[in-house]
Amino acid sequence: MELLLQPPKPIEDRFRPDAEIVLFHGDVSEFLAQIPDRSVTLIITSPPYNLGKEYENRVAIEQYLQAQAEVIAQLYRVLREDGSICWQVGNFVEDGEVFPLDILYYPIFKALGLKLRNRIIWRFGHGLHASRRFSGRYEKRNSGFFRGAS
Repeated sequence: MELLLQPPKPIEDRFRPDAEIVLFHGDVSEFLAQIPDRSVTLIITSPPYNLGKEYENRVAIEQYLQAQAEVIAQLYRVLREDGSICWQVGNFVEDGEVFPLDILYYPIFKALGLKLRNRIIWRFGHGLHASRRFSGRYEKRNSGFFRGAS
């Protein structure tokens, strides 16, 4: 049996319509600006949760949601009429209060006319230890916001 090896596919560092693989390292807004309107069928993302990790600055929840709404508007711009967005988020916690991000994002998607098709609960066997509430051991994925009528 002869093993045929194919050469690796090129990895582009910016959007090109003919690219099979694009790995962009930078601000998502800069990347989205490169993509033509209504050209993407499926968007899968897990945006920062505003927790103050090393790759994000923690801000007030209203400021965070406004910044995310601007990104979502650009995602909507590039999404085809028959396209879908899978948006995976968890919870934001401030002063001991839990803010379920999927609920806070819902009006942003609805304002653009997107429809929620599925909600998926991801349960995992570990979570952050908490002394004043149960440990977080699940996240919700608002999977399948879509533009079209189907």
